[in-house]
Amino acid sequence: MPAPQKRLIFCTAGVLSLACALGTAAAVGTQLWVRGTILCTTGALLVNASGPELHKFIGEIQYGLFSGQRVRQCGLGGRPFQFSFFPDLLKIIPASIHVSVILFCTVLIIFALVGAGFFMFNAFGSPYETLHGPIGLYLWSFIACSCGCLIMILFSSEVKIHHLSEKIANFKEGTFTFNTHSEQFANSFWTILVCSLVHFINALLIRFAGFEFPFSKSKDSGTITGAVDLMY
Repeated sequence: MPAPQKRLIFCTAGVLSLACALGTAAAVGTQLWVRGTILCTTGALLVNASGPELHKFIGEIQYGLFSGQRVRQCGLGGRPFQFSFFPDLLKIIPASIHVSVILFCTVLIIFALVGAGFFMFNAFGSPYETLHGPIGLYLWSFIACSCGCLIMILFSSEVKIHHLSEKIANFKEGTFTFNTHSEQFANSFWTILVCSLVHFINALLIRFAGFEFPFSKSKDSGTITGAVDLMY
């Protein structure tokens, strides 16, 4: 492939990696990872609420990796409550999984920035044969894509398997019991999915630029080597 086309491909991949790093950093600081509604089961059972009356006992909840808010509805109007994971909720959440999600987000941001720098270096400079060259570009893209996948898997398990929303909704609630009425992942979570796909696309762009995958050997070289061995 001609050099100008390779330069354009590397520039495109570098810009995409930089956008992913900035997008992930913005997503980490928001409360838009999970949105849902919570039902005050105790209050609804006390008055035997059903149909339209049930809406008086359905509150809202949304949270991110560090903080969130919930609106408590038990028939007397909404009562908002702000909370933070550190240190308020550490005793009721799977702390090891939650901290791992934050660490992998940090790693994703770092390697996305590193990948963006090396993509630009390969576009406008003279790449080395190892970490600055094609193998390094595959490596940074693979690590960033893997971190994005791990973030989604760990956070999904924390929310769905460990019932994170219900634990948050029942935090410091001695009398009333809350259950999850509806729950869906919000914009920040899907930003991580998009970033993972972008890093996978970057690996395809490297291959499209004419570079072989790491540790791959062409059949022609093996045939020539075998012929030379037979000669000697």
